Amino acid sequence: MTRITGTTRVFYILGDPVAQVRAPEVYNHLFQQHGIDAVVVPLKLPAAALPGFLEHGMKAENIVGFWATIPHKAALAELLQPGDPVARIAGAVNAVRRLADGRLEAKLFDGIGFVKGLDHFGIAVTGRRVLVVGAGGGGHAVAAAMAQRGPALLAVYNRTRERADSLVQRLQPLVSAAAVTATSADPAGYDLIVNCTSQGLKAGDPLPIDPARVDAGAAVVDIIMSREPTPLLRACRERGLRAEAGFEMLVQQVPEYLRFFGLETLAETLQAQLGEVRTLLLPK
Repeated sequence: MTRITGTTRVFYILGDPVAQVRAPEVYNHLFQQHGIDAVVVPLKLPAAALPGFLEHGMKAENIVGFWATIPHKAALAELLQPGDPVARIAGAVNAVRRLADGRLEAKLFDGIGFVKGLDHFGIAVTGRRVLVVGAGGGGHAVAAAMAQRGPALLAVYNRTRERADSLVQRLQPLVSAAAVTATSADPAGYDLIVNCTSQGLKAGDPLPIDPARVDAGAAVVDIIMSREPTPLLRACRERGLRAEAGFEMLVQQVPEYLRFFGLETLAETLQAQLGEVRTLLLPK
């Protein structure tokens, strides 16, 4: 059990609901195992209370920062105006830290986790032709993070074209003309296809792309946070294609969060021992 003292550094995770979050058990276990005098506490905070919490609740000097989940991610981006380009494009943040002068700095880690997951799998983005299917919150974060890697083409497809057009417009300051709206979800001609939709999860759902149309040397990644392959990934693997699940995106975020919160030594230790993180994040 985590020992709390007068010197314990405090982290929160904000959400409403918050009972489903895994951060307290994951990070408190890591803190205890690695001798870190810190604790993560869940806070069920209604959306209307968020501005007051930022103004008054974060004044305590032993509060390092917090993670954020629904419904606060977009509101925090609006209130804190993050400098992080991925957070600006996505219009969301999921971590906030308290600086020495009391100011709050916000960042989004979904995109960082995704591209580090690509590194783990050995899947390149630089100079490649990339198709992102789905322009929701996940699609925004993933596309923005990949845009920073210099793809030759970054095409976005969404069933509602206006959402894809909006994301492409946001991406253009990072990749200029390389960001385009795709007129269909046809994966032919792309080196990397990323599914950022929930299509194909339910029985009878159509798959988001046609696996038969994926080029032989291409890779397919599904950002659904499962360690097990989705129907899309299974269909791609049956063709012998490189197809990877979204679980690694969660794993790779953990050291990045810790660096953001000033726990550099623990971050470096875990980066070299990610098996420990993978085990902790497995569904109970």
